[in-house]
Amino acid sequence: MSDEKTRSGFVTFVGRPNVGKSTLMNALVGEKVAITSDKPQTTRRAIRGIINRPGGQLVVVDTPGVHRPRTLLGQRLNDLVEQVLGDVDVIAFCAPADEKVGPGDRRIAESLSDYPHAKKIALVTKTDRSDRDEIMQRLMEVDSLREDWAAVIPLSSVSGEQLEVLADEVLALMPEGPALYPDDVVTDESTEDRVAEIIREAALDGVRDELPHSIAVTVDDIAAREGRDGLTDVYANIVVERDSQKAIIIGHKGSRLRDVGARARAELEPLLGTRVYLALHVRVAKEWQRDPKQLGRLGF
Repeated sequence: MSDEKTRSGFVTFVGRPNVGKSTLMNALVGEKVAITSDKPQTTRRAIRGIINRPGGQLVVVDTPGVHRPRTLLGQRLNDLVEQVLGDVDVIAFCAPADEKVGPGDRRIAESLSDYPHAKKIALVTKTDRSDRDEIMQRLMEVDSLREDWAAVIPLSSVSGEQLEVLADEVLALMPEGPALYPDDVVTDESTEDRVAEIIREAALDGVRDELPHSIAVTVDDIAAREGRDGLTDVYANIVVERDSQKAIIIGHKGSRLRDVGARARAELEPLLGTRVYLALHVRVAKEWQRDPKQLGRLGF
């Protein structure tokens, strides 16, 4: 990519949990980089997705949803969001078209004044779920949250509507400069981290409300099977906080854990480019969300 008059920089999407930030990043990148779920706090790290455009390169930093923390993990996730917001060039505030703007949205929008360096835009997401009148109402509500929006854009990650407009608008706000990553890179996530996240996404599917926050995944090993071309062994742990949660994850005679393994394998094989033997072990780390030592071991 030529250095001449190209733009590059970092953008992050902020908003309440479950407003579609990770889905939006995946849609823009054109590949699944961040896991998605209808469970709040699915995203737990700053995940970068790289988008190459004719006029430059965008690096999208996906962050956890901003929320009122109830655990040490929750506080650390909020701290991570604050750190990212202080470093990016553009902040895109997200509010879904099918939900009225509420106190949480207003609080987040007001907090963006703490980051004067970044340019701000507003996005009304999930327009595929709403009719024209509802979208117009949401656009007016979002527009009124701040006076310094550089743009207010309705879009749908599912239908792809307005994604090109969003990418062009954000790129125009970036500083001039060369690409920050090679053209063929879509994320700086390690293979091990992507494998762990895919397994966690499979484990989140269908679990009851409180359990998602208690699930973490660690990977012990990813290795090609000796003497077996085209087969990769993956050994991983699903970590929960209580014995009762372990029983839920395993299910009757191991049925639920087998389903988790099957769902995860279906995504791991395209990622790793081989067939996968996935060995999952469920273990208990008591109250890990509140324990600084446990959080450190789990990468938080």
